[in-house]
Amino acid sequence: MKRLCYVLIIMLLWNCKSGVKSQSITISSEEVKNIVNFLASDDQRGRDVGSPGIEKSATFIEAKFKDAGIKPDFHTYRDTFKVDSLDAFNVVGYIEGKDPKLKNEFIILGAHYDHIGYGKSVAGDSIANGANDNAAGTSAVLTMAKYFVNKKDNKRSMIFALFSAEEKGLLGSKHLAKRLKTEGLDLYTMVNFEMIGVPFKDRDYKAFITGYDLSNMAQKMNSYTSSNLIGKSEIAIKYNLFKRSDNYPFFQEFSVPSQSISSCDMTNFDFYHHVDDEIDKLDFEFIASLINKIIPAVEQMAHTPTKEIKMNHE
Repeated sequence: MKRLCYVLIIMLLWNCKSGVKSQSITISSEEVKNIVNFLASDDQRGRDVGSPGIEKSATFIEAKFKDAGIKPDFHTYRDTFKVDSLDAFNVVGYIEGKDPKLKNEFIILGAHYDHIGYGKSVAGDSIANGANDNAAGTSAVLTMAKYFVNKKDNKRSMIFALFSAEEKGLLGSKHLAKRLKTEGLDLYTMVNFEMIGVPFKDRDYKAFITGYDLSNMAQKMNSYTSSNLIGKSEIAIKYNLFKRSDNYPFFQEFSVPSQSISSCDMTNFDFYHHVDDEIDKLDFEFIASLINKIIPAVEQMAHTPTKEIKMNHE
């Protein structure tokens, strides 16, 4: 009996220890806010391509990857390309999968970290900080990258891509998609995060997905999380948002489910490409909650023995 009690106590202590570890990597609103605060501060001057501000932002993202122990996807974190005469660079990290077979299949989590630089002056302020567009989405990719590198159990390999020159016509994602296609990457799915800084007030879901009817991604994510997490936005369909963010070049190159998750379809945010897209407009508790709810869905994507997320025409 004493031996049994001893074993039970050890098991209880281990479970408590495991619970603390799991709890310690839950994404907090403070962690999200710190990332957005840096990227959307006046010091970054709106993160336009070729500017000192976007250079500082890229260096910040690289440091986050390094501190978390995430490897560069190439020889360096920077995937460089040209925008006219300007040097531009995506920042790309990588976690190898743990399964000998499934590690050859890839999931990409992405968001653009650039913005438009300056906008029409309002009350003497002309810096377009881009807090919702898209420092918020960048925070999702960075915090998820940290989560998965700590968890160390993803069976499929994962790429974390922060794109530049989205505001110039999706140029960064076009460059990376073509490069990875040329290299023969086996892409399972690409999930992009775009403007997740404010909640809807009149929806029964937390966020929508662009190209809702093109694949079963929304249904699978809801099934994986046992919730109505991801919904369909008729406004997003009206404005063809599926083709207006960094998911689209991956869909074009790979013909696999490549879609954007967003909580803003222009009905609940009045500051798109506006100098008042500031930190004080965002709901950081909501952003952290959304990221935490999405993580289990991405975990399932990284673990299923077959590719369950498919285009609807297949």
